[in-house]
Amino acid sequence: MPWRRLLILLATLVLAWPGQADEAAIRLAATDNRLPSPEALLAKTLQEIRASRLDTALNNVNQLISMRPDFRLAHLIRGDLLLARARPLSTMGEAPRASPASLSDLREEARVRLLRYIDQPEAGYLPKQVLQLAPEHKYALLADAARARLYVFENAGGVPRLVRDYYMTIGRNGTDKKVEGDKKTPVGVYTVSQHLPRQRLSDFYGSGAYPLNYPNEWDRLHGRSGHGIWIHGTPSNTYSRPPRASDGCVVLANPDLDDLGRYIEVGKTPIIIADRTEWVDPVSWEMQRQEILAMLDLWRTDWEAREAQRFLRHYVPEMLDKTWAANKRRNIENKAWIRVELSDISVFLYPDARLAVTSFTQVYSSDSFSNSTPKRLYWRLDDGQWRIALEQTLQTKTQLAARGR
Repeated sequence: MPWRRLLILLATLVLAWPGQADEAAIRLAATDNRLPSPEALLAKTLQEIRASRLDTALNNVNQLISMRPDFRLAHLIRGDLLLARARPLSTMGEAPRASPASLSDLREEARVRLLRYIDQPEAGYLPKQVLQLAPEHKYALLADAARARLYVFENAGGVPRLVRDYYMTIGRNGTDKKVEGDKKTPVGVYTVSQHLPRQRLSDFYGSGAYPLNYPNEWDRLHGRSGHGIWIHGTPSNTYSRPPRASDGCVVLANPDLDDLGRYIEVGKTPIIIADRTEWVDPVSWEMQRQEILAMLDLWRTDWEAREAQRFLRHYVPEMLDKTWAANKRRNIENKAWIRVELSDISVFLYPDARLAVTSFTQVYSSDSFSNSTPKRLYWRLDDGQWRIALEQTLQTKTQLAARGR
């Protein structure tokens, strides 16, 4: 019967997630209490189809379309529901004259939207990429390319607490941006550097944009080029885009971008972009956090002890071949005493977990000099040992303000 055929098609093409596509997950989606929630209505529609309540499913999808007339995926499912009344369907999306590429994009959007409910982290699990948040970071963002989700974490005493997530689009050629024009989204740790309101942009960017500081110092060190990586919205006649459709930016539906804005502080909010987020249990998360914090503290205490040889062992061999290392050794050995205090520490892991980033305020004092500076260290894991691969002194808020005048 046509209805049964449609049910099978939707189950296989939209909900195909081995071992996890169960009724409980779809029920969870259908009871999403965020209103208005197009994703929750979409999931509820599919739940009704699976229960063979096709008239109710049609009513749900009609409600969804009335809420978001520009939601192309909803129109696709409505078309299938109507067409299945007349004849059996051989695939999802049998709209006449529809392009194969467009249908493929919509099927993929349906799949990843429902993964938000089917492929969820276990209760209490934490993101491995966010290991500590400094007090100035009220929130942190984590973009998961594989799940097409942008997660928002609140800073709960340094620990990330998930408070929100949104469907997102990334570059049409995936992640790991390396050169200008490759239409890829970069992978790494960045900061929201600016806010551009709708009035300053063309309609293509929707309700606004938040440029990121790509390329950061690590990208520049490795010769990565390109610019203009933003979080932005969609044109006014478009609700959402396929999971891979941008030139490298992170794109949200305009209502979601507007909602996201309340969590962003320009110049402060970090965003980690990963191929896929790894969620770990609290014990494993704490062990990883303590491992990196211990190395940071050992670096500090070796510096205070004026043990130049021990201090320099914290750096990768490439840095020890530089004039910088000789100057650092001489500077340490010429001091009668040194004190180093670190505060406001943030710790992030790059997606491959072999590169960590620590940011902090460093208060340095000695018998001849003292200062306070924001600093960032990139730690590389080599043969089981974390070593510093890049050290960057950042501009202070006063310096940034002066540059902006």
